[in-house]
Amino acid sequence: MTVLTVTAHAEILKLANHFTIARGDKSEVEVVVCAVSDGTHTGRAEATPVYYEGETAELCIDAINMRAKSRVPLTRESLLETMMEGAARNALDCALWDLECRQAGKQLWEMAKLPAPKPLVTALTISLDTPAAMGKTAGAAAAHGFKLLKLKLNGEDDLARVKAVRAAAPDVQLIIDLNEAWDELDIEEEVARLAPCNIALIEQPIAAGNEDLLDGLRLPIPLAADESCLTHEDLGRCEGRFQVINIKLDKAGGLTEALLLAEKARMRGFDIMVGCMLGSSLGIRPAFALAQNAKWVDLDAPLWLKADRVDGLPCADGMLG
Repeated sequence: MTVLTVTAHAEILKLANHFTIARGDKSEVEVVVCAVSDGTHTGRAEATPVYYEGETAELCIDAINMRAKSRVPLTRESLLETMMEGAARNALDCALWDLECRQAGKQLWEMAKLPAPKPLVTALTISLDTPAAMGKTAGAAAAHGFKLLKLKLNGEDDLARVKAVRAAAPDVQLIIDLNEAWDELDIEEEVARLAPCNIALIEQPIAAGNEDLLDGLRLPIPLAADESCLTHEDLGRCEGRFQVINIKLDKAGGLTEALLLAEKARMRGFDIMVGCMLGSSLGIRPAFALAQNAKWVDLDAPLWLKADRVDGLPCADGMLG
């Protein structure tokens, strides 16, 4: 068996604007870049540590190096057995996918048996801010051709923020993302107040582990599970509570698990959303391939950067790719 060489290092990517959500504010993001080489071909990938799961770039690099030293052969299949979900496994898994593509002379979509890529409508995230500021940003995004916006909310003044955005961008589809902020609120009441604003999807209103707060609710707007669903093993606790599963490669621990998660989620009747953490096009490309089969696409991370990779995915008029 060919001996593979693995390297990993951290990079700090600067954001063009502050990214603010219910949990805090960022002006930069630290990512992990992994390379796997067979001596002739080298596969590369990028992953972003899932900070709300306690991950850091340093811990991810340690996990990658430890796995590289293992006597267990380094394959995508073995990663599912020997590493936990998360960014470290994502970096290794996607680097192995890239290596296999280069060895075979094929594109990722061919290797993964996904549809040939075409441009996709992606959501553009509107960072948490005052209602007036969010409205101004939304209006500018709509003027630049974005047809799907995702609003970051925090359980305070949500209606004012949504109304401001809707007034500034009356024709776009809206997703609202609570990042687990509604645990202490009456969810049915909050949804009833927001429903007249024509919301298409509500993402993760409650904290992971508190899914029982959704039991018995009859809501006019579908809910998407983000933090509540990392891998296919979490689908059981989402069933009957969410209608959409937001798949992120960093959460799932790679494209291999993400493909499995998408398959099993569809079998249970869920719609699929493909999202991302902050990062560059290097980290987004495998997700873009997966998103070809998704109902909802939220892959705007490179648009938040001061500078993307030189071979970054293009985005024009709200269309990615």
